Amino acid sequence: MAHSSADKDLLLCPALELAAKVRAGELSARELVELSLARIEEVNGQLNAFVEIDAERALAAADAVAPGDERPFAGVPTAVKNNRAVAGLRLTHGAPLLERHRAPYDCALTRRLRAAGFIVIGTTTVPEYAILPVCEAHIFGPTRNPWDLQRTPGGSSGGSAAAVAAGMLPVAHGNDGGGSIRIPAACCGLVGLKPQRGRVSLAPELAHSLLVIDGMLTRTIADSAALLDVLCGPEKGDAYWAPAPSAPFAELAAKSPRALRIGFTTRSPIAEAPVDAQCAAAAERAAALLGDLGHSVEEVTPPWPDQRLGTLFGTLFAINIALAIAYSGRIAGREPAAADMEPMSYAIYELAKGRSAIEGLAIETELLSALRPVAELLAGYDALLTPALAQRPLPIGALDTYAPEPLETFTRSGHFTPFTALFNASGHPAIALPLFEGSDGLPLAVQLVGRPADEGTLLALGAQLEGACAWAQRRPPVAAG
Repeated sequence: MAHSSADKDLLLCPALELAAKVRAGELSARELVELSLARIEEVNGQLNAFVEIDAERALAAADAVAPGDERPFAGVPTAVKNNRAVAGLRLTHGAPLLERHRAPYDCALTRRLRAAGFIVIGTTTVPEYAILPVCEAHIFGPTRNPWDLQRTPGGSSGGSAAAVAAGMLPVAHGNDGGGSIRIPAACCGLVGLKPQRGRVSLAPELAHSLLVIDGMLTRTIADSAALLDVLCGPEKGDAYWAPAPSAPFAELAAKSPRALRIGFTTRSPIAEAPVDAQCAAAAERAAALLGDLGHSVEEVTPPWPDQRLGTLFGTLFAINIALAIAYSGRIAGREPAAADMEPMSYAIYELAKGRSAIEGLAIETELLSALRPVAELLAGYDALLTPALAQRPLPIGALDTYAPEPLETFTRSGHFTPFTALFNASGHPAIALPLFEGSDGLPLAVQLVGRPADEGTLLALGAQLEGACAWAQRRPPVAAG
């Protein structure tokens, strides 16, 4: 089926708008899914954003959606990052050890997406074990940024970000254990909300995680808020969960925020990670814009850089990676070996598996204790503004997992993204917003961090900034033609 450029632009519309068209009978779910499949066929060869396309089942699911369907996203195509289970599809985590493994069930997130009316069209690329803030798993090859094919779309949710930015999908799933939603959102000009720890269940695989939370990559704040309403809330057996919001997130996002007290800093949490001048200038421009919008904005002296924070987070993150690799070995039925993964992953595995469970718990305890000054700083403000990244989107190949000293690659990856990981460890909600455009033509984003369990204020503030900056109208070259 041939599609006009106007048809293709439909996939650049907000998901809520598309669902409204399906509900009203102006557009069928099958038409939307066919458009998505055609767009993937057209541009995915350039971007390499997908692991697997499930066209037959997606079209069958679309045919079951009729006009008048009241589910909030009925008939809208989406995709799930390839580290969460979609029944029948490969679940690889970007690793050779699981290259042929197929998920026997839908995880809770996939089930909730389907229940909201989404059509899951496939799965998106991820770096091996979601370690790096780029998306270049050896088994997939590099995923590329629609704004510049020689640059990374960010990671680890890079496939999802590239797919949304290029207009293959209106929204897509990601998760964030050190910035992996916010980083690709910043690289690709999207909205990337990391919810409060415990807001979205990790069932059935995990009862809790100190660092990791699921979410979605979108073009608009309204879509992000409505999606959080779909995904939030505990599943049976969860170890803990965030308190319920005072109203649906979609309602909170739609309210004009009162005058807020906002702190901002451009100081890097990692002493060895200088902040690019454009990245720092973006935070300063955003601070001025927030002041013009009526908020009280003041520069703060944060309790960083603190060598303990970087060391403790890196060690805990490595332990979590080692657990994921060990779990992959259980699925594969054997002990993971060097040949089963990229050298950096194996070096992390070897380093972390030598630690005892007691050491791991001690590191977690020490990290949470070291973060108390960060929590105290945030308690004095309604939000904290920082750059989203410390560097512009990296060239493809800049972080080499096959380097002679692969652990140096792991360390250097943190210099690209020093502002994100702190708030995985602290649990605070945080959002990347693509407010500006850099002199290189690439998106230029900032991060806002909220008070505990207060995604509502972040979303309302983000909606106000969206009204001032209109980022959803910007198109990368791949989407523009």
